[in-house]
Amino acid sequence: MKLEFRNIYKSFGENKVLKGISFTAESGNAFGILGRNGAGKTTSIRILMGVFDADNGEVLLDDEPIDRSKIKFGYLPEERGLYPKRVIGEQLSYFGQLRGMSKRASIEAADKWLKRMSMSEYKDKKLDTLSKGNQQKIQLVAALISDPDIVVLDEPFSGLDPVNAMLLKDVIKEVISQGKIVLFSSHQMNYIEEFCDNIAILNGGEIVLSGHIDEIKRSYDRTLIFIESEDALEISRYLKEKSELDGNTVKVRIESEDKKNELLNELSTGGFDIDSIRVYEPSLSDIFVQYTSNNIR
Repeated sequence: MKLEFRNIYKSFGENKVLKGISFTAESGNAFGILGRNGAGKTTSIRILMGVFDADNGEVLLDDEPIDRSKIKFGYLPEERGLYPKRVIGEQLSYFGQLRGMSKRASIEAADKWLKRMSMSEYKDKKLDTLSKGNQQKIQLVAALISDPDIVVLDEPFSGLDPVNAMLLKDVIKEVISQGKIVLFSSHQMNYIEEFCDNIAILNGGEIVLSGHIDEIKRSYDRTLIFIESEDALEISRYLKEKSELDGNTVKVRIESEDKKNELLNELSTGGFDIDSIRVYEPSLSDIFVQYTSNNIR
């Protein structure tokens, strides 16, 4: 499947929230939607799910206007939406039935997912008796219970300890491998880099950067070389004015990318014990800050 936002506009009164955004997400991959608070991410998600219509533009699925009556959505919102005083098993079955499942099928699916999440023992407990992390796992079950075609995950790792985060990672990777369209939004850039091939960064209702993460990183200047070594001080002195020392790392700025081999040959003559040599690439966090910190609206 291919999901496409094509030139979407949305205003609320005088507030122009989306200003012609376009992007494409395909099944079997996670697509990252990034932006500061107020950039337009939630509005985009609500238009996708039909909570309200766009003022202009189209949402297409496989090049046709999306028919939400034939598509199942799974949505894990940043602001959690379960009932704290209701029994977990009952409300999971309820959410499954809201999405068109029979009562029996929804109960079976709830049992399967609770077992997958190592949460079966809490089936008859009220939600507010669980820790924040375990409530988050139940929220994910509610999003996935109906076997959705399109899955939207907004800050899915919020409040999770490392063990539960690893479990959630495995589940999300399974969902992606099943050929679902997965939209992923988070301020934790390490998770975006782990799950998403392609991203779109929103700022002020516009997409200011989009594309494959690796290609975006490779588009940056690649003339800064990092050399890791216990002999960092000696290497820095050996390279003289071309280098900068930072602990066991020597940072070297070469004239152009094609000068890397010259640097390697120069280092090889020095007989140094070198642990690694790499071209510096900006982190996704660096890129995000660059594209969202200016002209903040």
